[in-house]
Amino acid sequence: MFLISTRNFPPDVGGIQNLMEGLSNALLSHGPVKVFADDYANSENYDQKSSLSIERVGGIRLFRKYRKANLVNNYLKKNNIRAIFFDHWKSLELIDSEYLKKIPNFCLVHSKEINHPVGSLLNKRMNKTFKKGNLIIANSKYTKELAISVGIEEEKIHIINPGTNYPTEISDEYKKEAKNIYKNSFPKIITIARLDKRKSHQNIIMTIKNLKTIYPEIKYVCVGDGEEKNNLLDLKKQLNLDENVIFFYKTNEKLKTALLNESNLFLMPSVKDKKSVEGFGISFIEAASYGKGSIGGISGGEADAIENGKTGYLCDGSNLNSIYENILKFFENDNYKIIGSQAKEFSKKFKWSDTVKKYLKLI
Repeated sequence: MFLISTRNFPPDVGGIQNLMEGLSNALLSHGPVKVFADDYANSENYDQKSSLSIERVGGIRLFRKYRKANLVNNYLKKNNIRAIFFDHWKSLELIDSEYLKKIPNFCLVHSKEINHPVGSLLNKRMNKTFKKGNLIIANSKYTKELAISVGIEEEKIHIINPGTNYPTEISDEYKKEAKNIYKNSFPKIITIARLDKRKSHQNIIMTIKNLKTIYPEIKYVCVGDGEEKNNLLDLKKQLNLDENVIFFYKTNEKLKTALLNESNLFLMPSVKDKKSVEGFGISFIEAASYGKGSIGGISGGEADAIENGKTGYLCDGSNLNSIYENILKFFENDNYKIIGSQAKEFSKKFKWSDTVKKYLKLI
């Protein structure tokens, strides 16, 4: 049996949530899986539909951590566990060292959650926790280097890029809806991401304005919600882009996938914002699985998710000219069609059925 202890899990939304769900389901092909996860609204409905055995822990987060650790420690005491997987060093922190010495255990690192100043209280606490564990999984080369720079023992770190279960089937109904949204526009550009400063939505929208002189029918579809929502709406209005920029704050997975499939380019030139940085970028792989090339940023681990010049391009998301020039290069001489084909082939390396075997080889 495999045990998962995670703070991040569906129905909560996010990249780490999707990662832990994908890993849990992939492990099911190799044995039973027990998941201890935080409780969220609509968790009961999700759990009833899942093939996983999920135990939820609710209440105030500060106390939740202790309750969950007690549940995990008791479960480890009473059951024969093949391996333990943690989504975050704080999920590992209160687990009894006695069990960690006996059972292979993996703690995943993503980027932001380990990016604390060396010598700070959080940094010391984090490194003390990592000394208890025996396998640390970085999601990219960038994240491995970041982990080493903040004092995590290099010999414990292994790079395993996140997996994906895309592409999924898209019904004719949703394909038709996506076509109606894009209409006869070109190019069709999409971003699927939380609306925060790190994702460079503001610079993308300003670049769309500049590109209108070359591509008057350009359409930018932005799927996601977040704290930058009102600022981005104001910018769209100021630049008179009502016909060119469309926001979808709340949409179902099927329409989101159909919009991605109908696009020509997935655009997410992320930048570093304080401690927050793109550790990998599974969205680029999901786009690639539908034969869509991407343009990403140069500040984090995107180089593991985009083969620069082959499956897309890497640019400086803080520089409007860099975004602009890379978009022009992407569409020049129908280049996007070749890139899309290469991206689709590249995405096959990230199937969860193959990715999970990389974990199992380390046990």
